[in-house]
Amino acid sequence: MSNRRNFLKSLTVPAAVAGFPAIVPASALGLDGSVPASDRVTLASIGVGWMGGGHVDAFLKADGVQYVALADLDDEHAAENKAKIDKKYGNSDCKTYRAFEEVLSRKDIDAVSIAVPDHWHGIVAYCAARAGKDVYCEKPLAHNFAEGRAMADAMTKYKRIFQTGSWQRSTANFRQACELVRNGRIGKVQKVEVGLPGGWTDFAKTKDQDQITPPPAHVDYDRWLGPAREMPFIMARFHKNWRWNLNTGGGQLMDWVGHHVDIAHWGMDWDATGPVEIEGKGEYPARDAMWNTAGKYWIDYKYPDGTPMVIAGGYKEIAGGTKWIGSQGWIFVDRGKLQASNPEWIKPGTDTGKLKLTVSDNHYQQFIDCVKSRQETLTPAHVALRSATPGWLGQISMLTGRKLKWDPVKMEIVGDAAATRLLSREHRMPWHLA
Repeated sequence: MSNRRNFLKSLTVPAAVAGFPAIVPASALGLDGSVPASDRVTLASIGVGWMGGGHVDAFLKADGVQYVALADLDDEHAAENKAKIDKKYGNSDCKTYRAFEEVLSRKDIDAVSIAVPDHWHGIVAYCAARAGKDVYCEKPLAHNFAEGRAMADAMTKYKRIFQTGSWQRSTANFRQACELVRNGRIGKVQKVEVGLPGGWTDFAKTKDQDQITPPPAHVDYDRWLGPAREMPFIMARFHKNWRWNLNTGGGQLMDWVGHHVDIAHWGMDWDATGPVEIEGKGEYPARDAMWNTAGKYWIDYKYPDGTPMVIAGGYKEIAGGTKWIGSQGWIFVDRGKLQASNPEWIKPGTDTGKLKLTVSDNHYQQFIDCVKSRQETLTPAHVALRSATPGWLGQISMLTGRKLKWDPVKMEIVGDAAATRLLSREHRMPWHLA
């Protein structure tokens, strides 16, 4: 037990004490023949609500995976997903915890999937890397740039495999669109348009859930807040709806930046760079409102080669998805859609060109395969950092009301100390990153 206590003390967050199995059942390790021990990745999920429950469903279908643990601060979420795992394996060996540190202390776990709210991504992923776990983490990479960069640096330092939930790169039509653009089918790209959702989605539904109430008994709300600023419990900004409060999320802009902006970057070969100028306007509710993220936003960018990009949410002029406009035509892609100014370019069987991008038809399986091979995934942390950066910078430009200059090599705002401070934030004690 002394080694376990020392490990928990070494984390950058407070340690919670819960039951850790001294003896792990053979079936939990795949040693009962359910999964060959030489060909399995032992996995735990941290956060198994809406998106995290989807992780469980997807990884249960993947080859070469054995679930051994779950962690969630909502006991109902944990119980629901444990039942799915137990049914799959025909046993009850999967352990559940509230504190993610208990998962990271287990030496029998190879990898974790993370689907906690954005404000927890940085600490959980950083600690997972330091504990020697490979990581699948939901998009966007983090709540803010500083946390995202710390995550990316940690994955490099500790040599961990990381996959961001930017799963559109594992879908054929998005890959086809990016190959067409990268191979010059539309000529020189003159502009990139990224359409994201506007407004907010009320997942709580009923009006009586917008009042301050005690949190449910099955939820550890104080720990759920973790490093975020303390605020009273309101169901309508809790599960799912945390996205619409700047304390815990980043609105539709940050909820979608890891999808369509990620694809815009992939098509432009911008995975190692970023914008140099950012100017945005956003329509925000009162800062002390229950929801205070922008419901409508328009952000203009310029990249080092002079190419302009716009990200817009809530504007009919920009269709939802990613569109590259070139000197010889245009390509547009969205979920279930691929359109082009010349329909011949996208006919089935038409070759996209000499350059071919990595083929994956299952984002979760690709992560597991890369854990085994130690090859880089489609969406590693350093790529996710670049894909999310336009969102963070756009948010800062809108909040300050100023045009920003960004150095994509040094990854810093140029000549604006006040805006630079918004690249990070203070964590509520005692939570912090090293």
